[in-house]
Order: sequence, then C-alpha cells, then structure tokens
Amino acid sequence: MTTGGTRGTDGTSSTDGTGSTGDSDDTSSDADPGTNVTAEADPEPPPVPVLREPRDGVPEPLVDDARLRALETSLATGTGPVALDAERASGYRYSQRAYLVQLRRAGVGSALIDPIALPDLGGVHDAIGDAEWILHAASQDLPCLAEVGMRPARLFDTELAGRLLGDERVALGTMVEKHLGVGLEKGHSAADWSTRPLPFDWLIYAALDVELLVPLRDTLAGLLEEAGKTEWARQEFEAVRLAPPPPPRVDPWRRTSGIHKLRNRRQLATVRELWQARDSYAADRDIAPGRVLPDAAIVDAARTAPASAKDLAALPVFGGPRQRRRGDLWFGAVARARALPDAELPPITSGTGDGGMPAPSRWRERDPEAAARLARAREEVTALAEQHTVLAQNLLASDVIRRLCWEPPPPTPDAVAERLAELGARPWQVGLTAAPLAAVLPAPA
Repeated sequence: MTTGGTRGTDGTSSTDGTGSTGDSDDTSSDADPGTNVTAEADPEPPPVPVLREPRDGVPEPLVDDARLRALETSLATGTGPVALDAERASGYRYSQRAYLVQLRRAGVGSALIDPIALPDLGGVHDAIGDAEWILHAASQDLPCLAEVGMRPARLFDTELAGRLLGDERVALGTMVEKHLGVGLEKGHSAADWSTRPLPFDWLIYAALDVELLVPLRDTLAGLLEEAGKTEWARQEFEAVRLAPPPPPRVDPWRRTSGIHKLRNRRQLATVRELWQARDSYAADRDIAPGRVLPDAAIVDAARTAPASAKDLAALPVFGGPRQRRRGDLWFGAVARARALPDAELPPITSGTGDGGMPAPSRWRERDPEAAARLARAREEVTALAEQHTVLAQNLLASDVIRRLCWEPPPPTPDAVAERLAELGARPWQVGLTAAPLAAVLPAPA
C-alpha cells in the first residue's frame, strides 16, 4: 500500500513538497554560522515481512488413492474458491505434464498431489464442482491440469488481473508484496519437478504458491471493481478458460537459436533435419530437446557441412561421449540434408503466415502502406492503453493488430468492430478500440 505526502515529527503534513514543516527559519537561527544544517532524513520503510513457510505447515504429497479420496471428501465440504497451481519440468522434460498439483480451500487447508503416482484427478475436479478456481498465469497451467482430468467451471487469473490494472511486474511474488505487503520465499521455479522424492524445501515453495492466492484474488477483485474493469476481467478470464490448444507452429525448426547466422538453403536443410532428429529422440525419451543436443551444435554442423561421421565428431559437442553414441543419428540427418535435390530445400525465409501475412520486419518492403497503417495502429493502441491504465498487449493482442492492418476492413467503426471480433478480440476490447482504429486505418494519400 502507498500513501501520499510526508509527515514531520509532530505528525503534521508537509504541504510545500519539500518535506519541511514550515519552521526551518527558527531552526537555522540557532545554528552556528557556516554550519550546514540538513533536514533529518525520513526513516527507512520497514522491511517487508517474508512468509517462509505455510501457516499450517508443509503437507506431504499425496501418492495413494485412500488419501486422495479423503481429500476429495474435504474439498466437497470446503467453502469458497479454490487456489490451484501446478509444477512442470520445463527445460528438463519434453512433455509439459504436471509433476505436482497444489491446491488450497477454506475449511480444507493446503494439499499437494503427486500426479505421477495419481494420474487421474477427475474425483478432485468433481469435488470442486463449480467453485471458482484461482490461478496465477492460468494459461500456463490449465493444459497440464486438463491432462489429469481437471477443468475449471469458473476462473480468476491473478496475473491477468494485474495486467488489466496496469501492473507491469506481474510475477506472483511481486504482486503479493505490492498488494498484500508480504514477501514470499521463492527460489525453485526452474527446478526439475520430475525429481523423486521432491526435496522438502521445494515442497515449501510449492505450498507457498497457493498460500496467499485467495486474499490476493479478493484484493485484486476490489481494485478491478473500483476501476470499472470487473466485466473486462470476466471476459478475459472466460477467454482463457475456454481457449483451445494453440495450433502447431509452422516450421518450428526455424526457431533454432543462431539460425540467423546461416546464409544458404542447404544449411537450413541441415538445421531442419538435425532439429527433427533431435525432436523425435527427445519426445521418445521425454527429455527436453536442448538437453539432448544444444541449438549451437546444430547450427555449427549446418555451417561447417561435415562430409563424414568422423568430421562431425571433430566438432565441439559432437565429440563428447554421449553424442558419439548418437553419432549415426546425427550424421544420418546431415547426410539426408546433403542428398536433398535443390527443389526440396527450404526457402531462406518462411515466407508468409496464415492469410499471406508476412513477418512484420518485411512489411515495409512488401507493402509500405500496410506498414504505415500498422505503425499508426500501434501508436493508437499504446495511447489508449495509457489512457485506461492497462498494458497495451492486453488491450489488443499484437497479432490482432497486425491482421487488422494487413487486410483492413472498410475504415468505419462498425466494420472494424466486426473484424476485431472475428480475430478474437473480446467485446470490451472492441468497444474501446474499434472507432479509434477506424480513424487511423486509411492509408495516407
């Protein structure tokens, strides 16, 4: 919480903006000539208290059906919303499955569930019923929770609420400190949650992630109501809850780090073949691809074009013991790329996306008028976001703006509103942006 102004030692408020209480002349008259008198500095604010352990202790992860059934019974008789979180092993495992599920509800307390030992949590879903779920950055956790049979009937996303309120820093710890005045002991967000048994300090971290979600939700809901943004939030939360899985990426191998260093199509073909070989190997063994073979090694092999398995093994990384054991896999990919006819080599750039829309970096070259429309539209959305104290990317998604500007509708508010809705903008977003964007869509004469 923040308060305005400063206070002197007698409790009076400063009104001149300097921190003075108005009696500085009397103070200076008692000082020796030449003495540099400075006002006493305001005391440092007290440190934010840090919650280092859950108030009810650290629950033991549930790994057997009997204890899970007992939890389901408790959840069904609990009250109010349910705070949830899930831990994955991103960077360690290929899959995005949940390796720990945390929840908390009034009348129940906190619980930790091991979804590896208990992969079907449909009973937990049924026990929660239509109670509101509270998650932080819900879009990250909903897919893996759905895999174990849990889908919310209602949702409140604390991270998204913060964005709608204009918060630029929306990490859970930051928001808890800002809105509740409490710090959270953190430190294991990037851990390998597939580890078994889970270390005790990791369990502390996991339980703390749901400890304060309910009071944070209540505070944010009040702020949204004060700002007139409750309906905005309802629409956004519902869009997250009902969002379909994202479509597969086109040419995902083009996201290989360092690929911009390559200059010809044969090199790109080598990246593609190595990337696909690595992806298949990683998926079969549920290992994060970067732990199987780093991107830098793929790019290095594409750049140097080794003519034999021996040449490939002479490169950094490929000469290591593990990579030598996979040498046939890697050189097989390099050989396939070398043997491809020119007609089957990938283009230097991925070309266009859906609807013929190129990457934004190529707009000025492909269609200068569209590039100008995009620049004006972005400026308008930024100005509107500042006016309404919301982050620009939450006022209107960047992809929606690009698609609107690449193939613009007639520059009328109704036509722009219809197109925005087709592109997935929510009603509150359409209402704020349709008319201003219609005004900037016409190409300059």
